[in-house]
Amino acid sequence: MNYSCIEELLPLVQKPGRYIGGEINSIKKDWGKCRLTFALAFPDIYEIGMSHLGLQILYSILNNEPEIAAERVYAPWPDMESLMRENNIPLASLESSTPLSEFDIVGSREAPASSIPGRWRPSSTRL
Repeated sequence: MNYSCIEELLPLVQKPGRYIGGEINSIKKDWGKCRLTFALAFPDIYEIGMSHLGLQILYSILNNEPEIAAERVYAPWPDMESLMRENNIPLASLESSTPLSEFDIVGSREAPASSIPGRWRPSSTRL
């Protein structure tokens, strides 16, 4: 997936900032220089996951290794989820818009009981 696919959908969703990445302290590595790519998938929306301390720690530890690229993935809100399904756009990372299926490892945490039921579908990299 390339960024332009999601970019075209941004005017159609309530909070487009959830899907563009590029925040201060985000890390985007050259995959050609990495031996291992790791998707850190959080089973909730960006606003919840980006403040999760455990995710921040793992992201930092993995990206401190020169040959590892770790990128973040969050569950889309229902407005974006339905648009992604309609347009056959796979769930992808914030940093490089790479689909989960292209990562060497996809790591996720179990969704807490307080999460919205059915938000995360870890059995599929496609929505």
